[in-house]
Formats: sequence, C-alpha cells, structure tokens
Amino acid sequence: MSLLGLDIGTTGCKAIAFSVDGKPLAHSYREYGEMYPRPGWAEIDPNKVWQCVSEVIRDVATQVKNSDPVKALSVTTLGEAWTPIAEDGTILANSMTSVDTRSIEQSESWKYTLGREKVFQITGMSLHPSFSINKMMWLKKERPDIYDKAKKFLLYEDFTYYKLGLEPTIDYSLAGRTLAFDIRKKQWSDEMLSTAGIDRSKLATPRPSGEIVGEIPPKIADELGLPKGTIAVTGGHDQPVNALGGGVVTEGVAVDGLGSVECVVVAFNEPPLNEKMMNNNYPVYPHVKQDMYVSLAFSYTGGNLLRWYRNNFAQDMIQESQKTGVDVYDLILKDIPKDPTRIFVLPHFVGSGTPALDPNSKGVIVGLTLGTTREQFVKALIEGITYELRYYLTTLEDCANVKIDRLRAMGGGAKSPAWLQLKADITGKEVLALAISECGCLGAAILAGVGIGEYSSVDEAVKAIVKVKETYQPDPDMHRRYTECYEIYTDLYPTIKGLCHKI
Repeated sequence: MSLLGLDIGTTGCKAIAFSVDGKPLAHSYREYGEMYPRPGWAEIDPNKVWQCVSEVIRDVATQVKNSDPVKALSVTTLGEAWTPIAEDGTILANSMTSVDTRSIEQSESWKYTLGREKVFQITGMSLHPSFSINKMMWLKKERPDIYDKAKKFLLYEDFTYYKLGLEPTIDYSLAGRTLAFDIRKKQWSDEMLSTAGIDRSKLATPRPSGEIVGEIPPKIADELGLPKGTIAVTGGHDQPVNALGGGVVTEGVAVDGLGSVECVVVAFNEPPLNEKMMNNNYPVYPHVKQDMYVSLAFSYTGGNLLRWYRNNFAQDMIQESQKTGVDVYDLILKDIPKDPTRIFVLPHFVGSGTPALDPNSKGVIVGLTLGTTREQFVKALIEGITYELRYYLTTLEDCANVKIDRLRAMGGGAKSPAWLQLKADITGKEVLALAISECGCLGAAILAGVGIGEYSSVDEAVKAIVKVKETYQPDPDMHRRYTECYEIYTDLYPTIKGLCHKI
C-alpha cells in the first residue's frame, strides 16, 4: 500500500506516492500558471487547476496500482486563494491568489472597525489584502451577482475534497490564512465574519489536520484511477505541511521552503501574539501538528523570480533543456560566479513579504553596467532573494525571541547545491539538505498515514522518515564579504520605497 501526498501550489501541482517508511514510489507534476488580467490582479483558473490535479492523481495512482496501491491521500495547498461555487457545482469565477491586491480598500477598513490589534489577537494575522476575507468583501461589493449566487467559497483544500465527492472540509492551518478564523478557539470568528458581512454558511467546516474526511465515492475513485475505498484525510496550508515534512514538530526548529515563494517556518507551543510580531507583520496560526502554532517569515518572490527569468530571457536554455533532458534551472545556474556580484536586486516583484508587507513595493535592480554578464545577472537574482531571507530571519528572531541556528532546506531550490551554499554564506547559518526535498507531499502523506492509523502520531512518523542528506556550513570569508553587501542591501528598500509607491 502507499500514501499519496498532493501539493497544490500557485503555479502548479504535484502528487507523490510514498511507502509507509517514506520511500517515494511515483511522482507526477503539472503546471498551470498564474494570470494577471489587470494591474494588481492575480488569478488562477480552478477548472485548469482541477484538470491538472486530476491528471497527477491519475498518473501516480496508475504507476503504483499493481505494486503499492494508494490507501489514503491528503492535500497541502496554497493559502488564501478561494473559489466561488454555485449550488449546482458551477465555478463562478477564477481564484484570486495571495498576491492579488484588488482588496486594499477592504483590508484598510479593519483599522476603522475592529482595529488592527483586535484583529491580530483573534486571527494572528496583520492587515493585508492577501487574506481571503478581504477578497470576499471585495466580491460582495464589486460583484454582488457572483456573491449572491455562490453557495460556497472554497479554498483549495476544501475545494479538493468537494471535487472528490466529499463534504467541503478545511483544516485549522488553512482556515488560519483567511483572516476569518479564531486561532485560539479553533473556529470561524463570529466577530470577524459579522464585521465583514460574510455569510458563515458559505465557508467549509473546520477540522484538525490528520483526520479522516471520508471515503472517496467509487465512481470518482475509478475516474482518478484510485482503488475502491481510498480514504481522504485533512491536510493543511502548504507552509505548515512543508514544515511537518521537514521535521518541525518541536519548538526552535526552522525550515526554509523555496518554491514559488520563499518561506521560513518556525513552530511554537503557545502563540506568540505580542506587539513586535504584530508590528512586523509576522503571522501566527495553527500548525498541522495539533496544539502547536507556527509563524512565517516570507517573501512573495522566490523561485518565481527564476521562472520569470526563464520565461523572458532563457529561451535558448529552454530549447537546450528540451533537447538534452537537463533541467532548465540547472542550465541557468550552471556557470554563475563564485564571488558576490555587487549587483543588488530588491525582489519585490509582486510587493514585499514580511516584515513590511508592502503591496505597493516594486522590484528594483541596482548596479548594472555594460560589463554585467548574463551569469552575473542570474547570480544577482538569487543573491537578492537570499539577502531578503537574511533580513526577515533576523527580524523574526528578534520579534519572537527565538534563535535559529540552522535551516532545513526544502522545495525546488533545495535541489541546487550552489544555492544552498549561498544561503549558508549569506545568512551565516548551517543549512541542511533533506533526503526528501519535496516536503509538502511528504508532510501530506504523513497526515494521510496518521489519519488511517499507519502512524500513531506525527512525531513517530517524523522520527522514522525525515532524514538529513547533506549539511552546508557557511564559509567565514564569504560570509564576511556577503555581510558587507547585505549592509548595502538593507538600505535599498527604505531608499527606494517612496519612488516605488509613485510608480
């Protein structure tokens, strides 16, 4: 038998089947991409997403059908994005993703209703247009026809269970990304919903992670190539599930996930809802390990910055990749220089992440000359992402009163030794490459196994499965040189902020 971990992201989805002892058995991936129909808008097409999700499930289920058939599955998904669905199941609109800023007005309105302090104490979230409830308020104001017709607003976890023929169910961690969830009481907040004017009945049922949602109906299981009797189990928001797959089940352990966005996750036994966390926009919400909480330090621009470069400037490498079978990102990073470039990239291409959470910030590149090479430009992109990582790590350590000595690396960026060494050299922290870098799918598979009783707890599963493959130590000389550059980098956003806001 096998456990299927399904990872639904902003630009693509993947499914991996694992044996109970954590061995990857089959893998499938599809890309659908994000759309930008207007300035400040960012969407994904739910129909296209489900088509791709169906394909990866079918691919993996078929690969393991005769040897290790899938017994249970769970899902980890992007946060915030939700889909309005009519009574008959019709999808009424595309999903607005987290970087969509059309609901700035609604986000600002909380200052004058409940106030930012009360919102933070209830939800653990700062005020930002990324959160689901703001986009629901925008829809109610700007598209009341869609709002009134929608029976449900489903995030991608509950959307998946709905499409699998089950009751729409959302776990506590993903519910925590909506700005509508009381993170202490572990239920939808009547105060947040009534203030927003959002109908509670339109939301899915919140439940803990790692609990059985139900048995997938035979007809749908057959369409997806799944065995009869396959069980669906509650999963979670991608970052806490990534953290679980990276071994974060105790305080003080941190993972660095580099997917479309880059995000560091730290776990706590009690929610650190202090003033510093609020003022620096560090979210606090339930972990997928019950009775724990997580906080995130993140940038909205991570691996998607290299994807931007690939799509716009690396057509020759795309063609070479297609001919040779070598991963296009390996080709892009192949000949980057060892030394710091002293080209500074502010990676706010879709606004900033923590601690500023400035949706009006822009990407900036400083230091180009006619002597700048293509390889230097690529190196500067990943330097900028990593300087940003050091900045928000430093701030989070201060706000949460936590010391992070090492980072467990995961996601697509964790496959590049050059990038992992760069992280160590810039941050000055030990970087651990995990034996399985696809921690999202592994974390979801762990939750599936917990749900059906294959593991007695997430702690047991992590102890048995999560292993370190390689350790990257910071080079003292390179760390000193990068620290000199980092001090220049930290001046970039404050210097350019006013101009960015005018653009």
